[in-house]
Amino acid sequence: MTGLPGIALADWRDQGRDFRFRGHAMRYWTAGAASAEPLLLIHGFPTASWDWHYLWTPLSQKYRLIACDMLGFGDSAKPRGHAYSLLEQADLQQALLAHLGIEEPVHVLAHDYGDSVAQELLARHHEGRLQLASCVFLNGGLFPETHHPVLVQKLLLSPIGALIGRLFSRQKLAASFAKVFGPQTQPSARELDDFWSLISHNDGPGVMHRLIRYMPERRVQRERWVKAMQRGGVPLRLIDGALDPISGAHMLARYRELIPAPDTVSLESIGHYPQTEAPALVLQHYLAFRQALESRNEQATAG
Repeated sequence: MTGLPGIALADWRDQGRDFRFRGHAMRYWTAGAASAEPLLLIHGFPTASWDWHYLWTPLSQKYRLIACDMLGFGDSAKPRGHAYSLLEQADLQQALLAHLGIEEPVHVLAHDYGDSVAQELLARHHEGRLQLASCVFLNGGLFPETHHPVLVQKLLLSPIGALIGRLFSRQKLAASFAKVFGPQTQPSARELDDFWSLISHNDGPGVMHRLIRYMPERRVQRERWVKAMQRGGVPLRLIDGALDPISGAHMLARYRELIPAPDTVSLESIGHYPQTEAPALVLQHYLAFRQALESRNEQATAG
């Protein structure tokens, strides 16, 4: 159904590498030629960088790919009692780029929770703290006013959040994903097993109630992040699965209201996870974005 072969989770894990971030063991992946333009892929909640596995090989043929499992996710450290923060996750992305010796402008492709990290990186770009070359968002809570969290997210944020996290299971994951994936692009039992393997690794459900604090943090940062998106100077595109109840067509409509000259793509029959539901389409629209960007840069240079 996907049109792309993907990478088996066991093989993906074998390709991972390690580095330390503020004393924590982090897992990251790279691919592509070191001389190619760097492309940073940032995953969402509650999954991990394996979300990009269908896109990984085709994108690596053109770009230098970098991705990590963020703190509290996947195969990276999941410290108990930690005050998880989107700002710290942005620090992590910058630390990984520094670890790899990448100093040139970086392209970003982000999803869900990763969209918020990308928004923070975009704000930092405008503050002169790093250089971004472009940013493409998939479904995510770019605007708190259009973010419609699923029930388990609301419960994780409640006073019983720690209990809800401990009770989270593969069965509950399947129920949540059934609601946010498109009706024709539901995850297979094998995919659900793999998603759950990454979430449950190192007792991940035990920190979910701490990770979920990203939702109020988004509200705190909203004005700064939206202004960064409105400022221009960094080419942006939104590729959005329209059937997503969390951040689908209603979020895309808000994006078009708020972002000048909005560059958007609506995937009409796709839900919250376009990169796993319709990776060939995401690849097509991402490469078209980059090709248009390259053409503009060539024209500017020639002019």
